[in-house]
Amino acid sequence: MDDTPYNRQSLSPRLMALPEKLELTIRQRVAFYLDDTSTPAGRAINGAIALLILVSSALFVAETYELSAQTQQLLRWADWTILSLFTLEYGLRLWSAERRVRYGLSFYAIADLIAILPFWLGFLDSRFIRLLRWLRILRLVRFVEDRALLGAVTTQDGLIFVRILFTLVAIIFIYSGLIFQVEHVANPEGFQTLLDAVYFAVVTMTTVGFGDVTPISETGRGLTVLMILTGIALIPTQIGNLIQQLGQVNQSIRQDCQSCGLSVHQRDARFCRRCGAALAETPPDLE
Repeated sequence: MDDTPYNRQSLSPRLMALPEKLELTIRQRVAFYLDDTSTPAGRAINGAIALLILVSSALFVAETYELSAQTQQLLRWADWTILSLFTLEYGLRLWSAERRVRYGLSFYAIADLIAILPFWLGFLDSRFIRLLRWLRILRLVRFVEDRALLGAVTTQDGLIFVRILFTLVAIIFIYSGLIFQVEHVANPEGFQTLLDAVYFAVVTMTTVGFGDVTPISETGRGLTVLMILTGIALIPTQIGNLIQQLGQVNQSIRQDCQSCGLSVHQRDARFCRRCGAALAETPPDLE
C-alpha cells in the first residue's frame, strides 16, 4: 500500500514524535485511532465503541423480561446491528495490526472475537453460543485502563476505585447472565428475571447464601461453585489491592506531565511513568 501524506501538526504528540520522513499509511492511521484517546477523533471512536458495548449489555438485560413480540424483534435488530459494527471493528483491528498472529492471541482480541461469535454462529442457536453473549462486557477492560475516557476521574485513587468497581460489576453481570440462561428453563419460578439471578449471584459471591433461591440443574450448581470460589478469591484480593494502591497514592504528588498529561507521580520521580518524558522540576512540598 502506498504511503499517504499527512499533516503532522494535527496529530497527537505520540505520532509527532515519529521521524519527520515517516509517512503514515492508511493501515497505520486505522491502528492508531482505534487505540488513541489523546485526540478528539480517537476519543470519539473509542467512546462510541464503549457506549455500544454498554447498550449491547443493556439489550441482554431487557431480553430477560416479558416483552411484546414487536419489542423483542426490535431488540434483536438492534443487537444484530451492534454486532455488525463490532465485526467491522474486529476486522479493522486485525487488518491494521503489525503482528496479526500475536494480536489475535491477545486477551483483547479474544474478548472481541467472543463478542462477535454469536453474529457468525447464531444460526446454530446452541446454548453455548447464547452463553457467550454475557462475556461481551469484558470488552470494556481496555477502556477502564484509559484515564482519558473516564473524564471526571482524574486522581489515581479514583482510577483505582473505578477499576475495582468495574471488576466486581463485570463478574456479577457475567455470572448472573450465565446462571439465568441455565436456570430460567429448568427453574422458572426461582429465576424469573435477571434480577433474581443478580440477587443469587451477590449473596453467593459474598458467601452469605440465604438459600431462598437455589439452582437445580447440574450446570447451575457448577456455576454456583465457581461463584463461591470467585467471591472468596476476588473480594478480599480486590480490597487488599485498593488499600495497597491508596497507600502508594499517599506517597505521590500532583506533577503534570507535559507530554501525556498524567498528573500523579512519585515524589522523587524525574520521568513520567507512562510515556517516559522528562518531568519539570518537582515543586516543593506545600504540606
